[in-house]
Amino acid sequence: MPLSRPRTKLHPTALIHPLGENQDKLSLGLGRLSPLAAQARSPLAVSAAGDRAAPSPKMMENTVFMSFTFYSTILILKMYVIAIITGQVRLRKKAFANPEDALRNGGLQYYRDDPDVERCRRAHRNDMENIFPFLFLGAVYSLLDPSPAVARIHFFIFCVGRIVHTIAYLLRLKAPMRSVAYGVAQLPCFSMALQILLATTPYW
Repeated sequence: MPLSRPRTKLHPTALIHPLGENQDKLSLGLGRLSPLAAQARSPLAVSAAGDRAAPSPKMMENTVFMSFTFYSTILILKMYVIAIITGQVRLRKKAFANPEDALRNGGLQYYRDDPDVERCRRAHRNDMENIFPFLFLGAVYSLLDPSPAVARIHFFIFCVGRIVHTIAYLLRLKAPMRSVAYGVAQLPCFSMALQILLATTPYW
């Protein structure tokens, strides 16, 4: 007659936690792995936290670009001022470029040209022909890591030259004041263009 094995009495907690000690070991192992996982993720987390803590872009740390931004803003504001002056001269001289504006201000006889208005328009057009190329050249030049002092001299000369040119144009100063101001303002533009070409020639 075969011997029967003695029955083992199960503890009630074994039915609730069938894994028993193995579950505890698994939890302990995962607990030990969690610091390693956190350490593996830490560079990304630190990088993301650093980006949130320092929202300023790299461009704002470029002192040459900040100087360029300052002088460019002055020049853009100067162009706005000329546009406002042109409008005021039109109203004062009653010389309108559109018939509807003339009808509103007295009649179609004021739909005409005026030498003073045209002078303001020429000054504004000359600004667009010179300041817009400067905005491109100055922005690219700022990325070449030039000397801050030398770059500031470039921007300053151009800005002052354009301001003097506008004053000479609007106030009808004696020649060759306007031409000299124009020529002086072109020197830093040619200098920046040459340096940009020298820096980018290897990549043509």
